[in-house]
Amino acid sequence: MTLQEYDYSRESPSKLAASCLLLALTMKNLGGWTPTLEYYSGYSAQDLHPLVKRLNFLLTYQPRDKLNTVRSKYSHRVFFEVAKLAPMDMLKLEEALTCC
Repeated sequence: MTLQEYDYSRESPSKLAASCLLLALTMKNLGGWTPTLEYYSGYSAQDLHPLVKRLNFLLTYQPRDKLNTVRSKYSHRVFFEVAKLAPMDMLKLEEALTCC
């Protein structure tokens, strides 16, 4: 989704990938940002928090008329129906990130 949003073009690909991973871990309650993830990514959880919030906002307020093919593709069980996952409530996300 970020490939078609100009605002994300200035973010480094590694930081964007790390932020997506942290958001996914938080959304699925799979734990937080571990020291191992911090070591290999080069980013602390605090470095990623602003971008994670922006990504969740993008998921929350995405226009439904765009990217229908992408949404349809990732709604299939082959891709674990990730397009059907509901974004996190912003307050719950903030709470989850502060405990990391």
